Amino acid sequence: MNFKEKVEALVQEALVENPSLFLIDLTIGGDNSIRVLLDGDQGVTLEACMQVSRKVEHNLDREENDFSIEVSSCGVGSPLTTPRQFKKNVSRKLEVTDSEDKQVQGTLVEATDTSFTLEWKAREPKPIGKGKVTVTKTREFQHGQYNSAKVIVSI
Repeated sequence: MNFKEKVEALVQEALVENPSLFLIDLTIGGDNSIRVLLDGDQGVTLEACMQVSRKVEHNLDREENDFSIEVSSCGVGSPLTTPRQFKKNVSRKLEVTDSEDKQVQGTLVEATDTSFTLEWKAREPKPIGKGKVTVTKTREFQHGQYNSAKVIVSI
């Protein structure tokens, strides 16, 4: 088992021990710098990051491979990339840039393993007569069929 395979296996073991966490990204640089990016169903605590870091660090031999490790959680403005992240953010407001670079903002009303649906209110001309009427719009996106998606944080 090479260094990369060992690291991947140790990270997976750590995630099995804490099933509310899930892996967003794992990168191993040419200098054996390990970077683990996590998210969690109830967020990610500092303690959880430390547990994953220790699991990897304590089971690798620095004499065999010198390495550095960084374990962190997704930031507030980080893009959503996995179906599990979308499921955890149902009922929150998202900004999605579609494959044609058009931005859509709406409430995430549904998320599955293959798609997610946004809903928002829009003002459109009345079908008959003058003036505008407020309508509810929805749009379904297939995972991987959009450029970016992130939660809109309002204060």
